[in-house]
Amino acid sequence: MKTEQKKWEKNKGWENISSNNLNNKAQLVLAFGGTDIIDDKKIFNDIKSFYPKANIVICSTAGEILGTNVSDDTIVLTAMYFEKTKLQFGETDIKKSEESFECGKKLIDSLNKKGLCHVMIFSDGLKINGSELVRGLDDNLPEKVAVTGGLVGDGSRFKKTLVGLNSPPVEGKIVIIGFYSKDLKVSYGSLGGWDPFGPERVITKSKNNILYELDGKPALKLYKEYLGDQAKGLPGTGLLFPLNVRMKSEDGEIEVVRTILAVNEKDYSMTFAGNMPEGAYAKLMKANFDRLIDGAAGAASMIKKKMGESQPNLAILISCVGRKLVLKDRTEEEIESVRDVLGSEVAIIGFYSYGEISPIKPQDTKCRLHNQTMTITTFKE
Repeated sequence: MKTEQKKWEKNKGWENISSNNLNNKAQLVLAFGGTDIIDDKKIFNDIKSFYPKANIVICSTAGEILGTNVSDDTIVLTAMYFEKTKLQFGETDIKKSEESFECGKKLIDSLNKKGLCHVMIFSDGLKINGSELVRGLDDNLPEKVAVTGGLVGDGSRFKKTLVGLNSPPVEGKIVIIGFYSKDLKVSYGSLGGWDPFGPERVITKSKNNILYELDGKPALKLYKEYLGDQAKGLPGTGLLFPLNVRMKSEDGEIEVVRTILAVNEKDYSMTFAGNMPEGAYAKLMKANFDRLIDGAAGAASMIKKKMGESQPNLAILISCVGRKLVLKDRTEEEIESVRDVLGSEVAIIGFYSYGEISPIKPQDTKCRLHNQTMTITTFKE
C-alpha cells in the first residue's frame, strides 16, 4: 500500500505534502474540507485531474486533520494505491432520519460479501439517525467484518453537511467503501475521556433520537438549568455537555455518549445523533482536558496492542467536534498523542465529525455510533 497527501489553503492553493507518483495509480482518494470550500465544483474537478482513475470520496468537516496539524476551511487529501486489495463503492440518498435504517441496510446489501474484510462509511451528519444507520449496516454484515467511519460535519454551524462519491458533494448523501483482501490488516480503536457529573436520570419519554423527558420533566428545560448562561448558544454549546447513556443491548449493558444536534423550544425536546431509548439512564458529562488527550492516546494504544511491532501505512482519525471546541488551542495535542503511539512513519488524515462509527472494543466487530470520541482506523497491506 502506498499513499500520498496534498493540502489546499485559500492563500496557497494546492500543496504536495508527500508524493509517491500515484497520479494514474491511485484507486481511492479521501478528501476532507470546510463546507463552503468543497461546495465549489472546481475543487472536485481539481482532485479528479490529479487522480483521473481513482474513486474520490469527498466530505465536509468540523475541522481537518493532516499529519499532526488541525486546520479549518482547508482541504486535506490522501490518495491510496493498494497492491493486493480490491475496493467496491456504494452510495444512497437520505431525506429524513426515519430512513436511516433502510439506508444502512441498502448500502450493506449493495456490497459483494465474498472476500469482504472491512467496511467504511461516510454519512451526512444532520439528516441521519446514526444509531439506526448502524443498525441497518449490522443487519446483513458478514461475521467478523467491522464497519468504521463517521457522520461528517459543518463546523459548529449545524446548517448543512456534504458528501460525494465521484462527483461534487451534496447534502443527504451516504457513501460506503468495501475492502476485499487477505493481505489487508485493518485495526480500530475508540475512546472518549469525558467526566460525568450530576445525578443519573431515567429517559421517561423519547422517540428514536428525540428526547422529550428525563425523570418525567421536559428534557430541554432540565438541560438548560445545568447549562446556565451557556444555554443561549444551543445547540452549539451542547457539544460541551454531552450525555452519557447507559442502556441494555443484546450484548448486555453498554454505555455510549450522545451529542445534541438540535433543540425544539416548542415541545422542549432535544434531537441527538443517535437513539435515546426509554428506560435508559442519562447523565451529563463535562470536559477534562487531560483525559480527552489521554483518550486519543488510548484509542491508538488499542490499535498498537493489536498490531504489535507492525506499523500501519495509514491512520484515518475521526474525532468529535465537541472535543475540538473544548480543547481549542490544545486540539493538536490529541493528534500528536496518536502519532506518539502509532509512530512517525504512518500517514495520518482525518476530520472532526458529528458522530463516530466503530466497534466499542478492537476485538469486537459489531459497530456502534459514538459521540465525543477519538475513533481511529488503520490500514496495513
